[in-house]
Amino acid sequence: MITARAFAGKYYAVLGLARSGLATVEALVASGAKVTAWDDKPEARAKVPAGVELEDFVNSDLSRFDSIIVTPGLPLNRHPIAQRAADAGVEIIGDIELFARARAELSPHKVIGITGTNGKSTTTALIHHLLKTAGVPTEMGGNIGLPILAQDPLPEGGVYVLELSSYQIDLTKSLDCDVAVLLNITPDHLDRYDGFEAYAASKARLFEMQSNGHSAIIALDDEPSLEIAKTLGDRLIPVSTTKGRDWRGPTVAKRGLIWKRPHLCVDGDQFMDQAEWPALQGPHNAQNAVAAAAVSQELGIAPWRLADGLRTYPGLPHRMERVREKDCVLFVNDSKATNPTATAPALAAFPKIRWILGGQAKTDNLDECAPHFRHVRKAYTIGEAGEMFASLLSPQMAVAECVTLAEAVKAAASEAQAGDTVLLSPACASFDQFRDFEARGDAFRALVGEL
Repeated sequence: MITARAFAGKYYAVLGLARSGLATVEALVASGAKVTAWDDKPEARAKVPAGVELEDFVNSDLSRFDSIIVTPGLPLNRHPIAQRAADAGVEIIGDIELFARARAELSPHKVIGITGTNGKSTTTALIHHLLKTAGVPTEMGGNIGLPILAQDPLPEGGVYVLELSSYQIDLTKSLDCDVAVLLNITPDHLDRYDGFEAYAASKARLFEMQSNGHSAIIALDDEPSLEIAKTLGDRLIPVSTTKGRDWRGPTVAKRGLIWKRPHLCVDGDQFMDQAEWPALQGPHNAQNAVAAAAVSQELGIAPWRLADGLRTYPGLPHRMERVREKDCVLFVNDSKATNPTATAPALAAFPKIRWILGGQAKTDNLDECAPHFRHVRKAYTIGEAGEMFASLLSPQMAVAECVTLAEAVKAAASEAQAGDTVLLSPACASFDQFRDFEARGDAFRALVGEL
């Protein structure tokens, strides 16, 4: 695990004892800190190591603590801990900020931070894979994989690759990324923010924490990202997957990577074809690939190693995951697509789709998906949003209201013809019927396996 002498002798409170919270407690105790921890779930509290005081401290005297560490999932805009900590003059931070404060004691290394509404996990995992393929010591953490504090410190020259949600950035004060990446900004998580502008400002903070000598890679394919890019001057490495999408700045011609469908231009005259990357199909993965390529170039990875890494990248579960092909029908699990913007690329990627969608809606429309409706042979709606989506889609295509995922898979599979793709890409959160998008995707896999 990652520890630091800087934590020794300090008194921390940890609220939330899921994976990152438990890893935080263990790292702080190993560093010589005093820790009081709490989670409302008894099963979570049972995992806390010996020597840690368990106390529901939210309504107690918070001034005794040096810092309060909370899980990123805690809604600070609604939870009483936020105001109580402010009144007590105690900071609220997350495990990423603890990692930032531990960096001075680690072997010389670099940190890559990746944020954006969609594509963070794929791009993080892809960069991590590219580094491993090139022989660079690397670990992946943040909003993906093991909590960063639970990982072993890297040797000199290592690279930590962090997926960073807006919630994690909100809890971070001093993470100075050697390379910070922004993929896109579209409406999401607005229940946690005072409007879309506040959500975009949270993403922008990743760049505000950077030193001037460090690099910022921003995809210029949406207006909020473009506005952030305009503030960065010579730190910016602009990338784009949209022909002609640029901004007026001196670095574009010199340092920018531009997607030229279906090729990625590297080092001016070397091209790679997206068709050669089996786990990176679809227009959204073009953006992920071009951002990862820019990071690779910034870290000095040779183009031939980059090409090899893109070709061998295995992909992530629940993200356009090819589950099975049966009777010439392909079944694809895209459960991670929890909003319409995330679903649109999957609709673009397949020509004949039996589309399973629905769940807990984040919007009352499917506007981002509309340009690709021509690819959909029939829609099968489920969950809380099922009736609303059926009403929206009925004028455009055949629709079946199936209520449950099991009913939808059965109906879609029975009606599918050779060459069709049965696609679970819900455009919704999963919490109406499942624990999370992973449980939903696992259920889809199991149902497909039973066919």
